Amino acid sequence: MNNKVNYTLIGLLVLIGTVLIFAFSYWMLKPTVETKTTKYNIYFDESVLGLNIDAPVKYRGISVGKVTRLRISPYSSEQVEVLITILSSTPIKENTEARLTAQGITGLSYINLSMGEHDAPPLVAKDDQKYPVIKSVASFFEDFEKSLDSVSSKLSKTLTKTSELLNDDNQQQINLLLHKSASFMDRLDKLMDEKTIASLQHSIKNIESASTKVDNLIPKVDVFVDTSIAWEEKIDNSFSSIMNSYLGIRSSMDEIKRAVSSGEFNVKEIAADVVPTLNNTLLDMQELIIKVQNTLNQYDRSPSDILFKHEEIKKAPGEK
Repeated sequence: MNNKVNYTLIGLLVLIGTVLIFAFSYWMLKPTVETKTTKYNIYFDESVLGLNIDAPVKYRGISVGKVTRLRISPYSSEQVEVLITILSSTPIKENTEARLTAQGITGLSYINLSMGEHDAPPLVAKDDQKYPVIKSVASFFEDFEKSLDSVSSKLSKTLTKTSELLNDDNQQQINLLLHKSASFMDRLDKLMDEKTIASLQHSIKNIESASTKVDNLIPKVDVFVDTSIAWEEKIDNSFSSIMNSYLGIRSSMDEIKRAVSSGEFNVKEIAADVVPTLNNTLLDMQELIIKVQNTLNQYDRSPSDILFKHEEIKKAPGEK
């Protein structure tokens, strides 16, 4: 029996097995494009209570990373520096914002990243920064707390002013005002009895009746104005005729005076010119006087005819 062992072959097999194991391990642990990560810093000005190491970082509801480190900012003691590690495929832009968000009622928090504009440039680290810095915005509870503080401040001012308004002097004035108002309402209630109300209603009806009469009177006033204008035009025409006749007589008298002065006095020729003119003038004056007299007699008998024209002139027998 050959018990001789080929140690060279065994060593070669062990060496090959070891290389294969390392190659398989490297293949298993080699990071792919999807698993490559990038680190970012976030500086919060508020409390990060409920945010822990390995807390999720979400981008539009999808988990893209986790919180790697929490510490007070070395640049400002009022800020908290949060280092996050997220997938490199996450589109972090310059206008991307980070917000603390509560996970239901557990009291724990996570970081929610808002999507930046599509055409915004990618976020990169500045010269003095080790990692790019994502801007932070106040959380819902921070905004609510600020709003609550503002409401509380305004409520306190309101209560203070209300207390100042309701001091002893103002309360006395308010009581006096209420007392006088009650006294006034009592007097008004006594004054406004059924008789007074009936009288007011009767007065309102009288006012309505007077208003109706005035409305009916306005067209008659317009008629009266139109009639007066026509009457004035007739009188004006009569006076114009008389004036023309007067001018004719004056011209004739001037002619007589000139004829007498020059010795050319011819009574027949002068009379032929003067008499017709004088006759027409006298007739026009007589007609005018008759019209004026008739108008005055009519208005003297019935003055209301100036507005209402109610009187009807009775004609004599046989007169049309």
